[in-house]
Amino acid sequence: MTKTALITGASRGLGAALAEALCPSHHIIAVAKTTGALEELDDRITAQGGSATLAPMDVTNAEAMATLCRGIFDRWGSLDLWLHAAVHAAPLAPADHIDAKDFAKSIACNVTATATLISYVAPLLGQSGQAVFFDDPNAGAKFFGSYGATKSAQITLAKSWQAETTKTGPRVHILTPEPMPTATRARFFPGEDRAPLNDPAGQAKRLLAKIQVSSAL
Repeated sequence: MTKTALITGASRGLGAALAEALCPSHHIIAVAKTTGALEELDDRITAQGGSATLAPMDVTNAEAMATLCRGIFDRWGSLDLWLHAAVHAAPLAPADHIDAKDFAKSIACNVTATATLISYVAPLLGQSGQAVFFDDPNAGAKFFGSYGATKSAQITLAKSWQAETTKTGPRVHILTPEPMPTATRARFFPGEDRAPLNDPAGQAKRLLAKIQVSSAL
């Protein structure tokens, strides 16, 4: 039976690299808001001989996520792997100048959507599946208040879930990618020399090795 991997935030950056790394061994269920980028990802997956189901959805839409997970259950019955790479990167700002709309978007995507997805995806993963979250060491740094606070809250949710499922499963992992030349990082560090940064494909391979999932890259 073909293994399945749900990747939320799959259109670009690390999420896309993970999809490409996993596609030789997993059917990829790719979730992102950007349809064009998902279609480009699908082309690259097909070129490798893999297969994908594209879900151009917003993770903050709870009804859409419920429909997605119901569809996964109806088609495959379960999930082997969930990698949560979706994130809202609010503009950097001093803590006393955080824009209320940006902060609300950060909460909706980084915190509320994560909690909702955990509740929907957990039954699909069962006892033997794996879930992966990605930490960011910039939380708590100056001007990272909006992003950092909500990213820390997301990781706190993951840590609690990890502690709760140690004996029962699914296995929950929290990994820290090294700096990569992604669109998210470019928002935080415009004008940065991107040459020394780590290739997302290499990071995907390194991170998947940590959870003992084979990578084609």
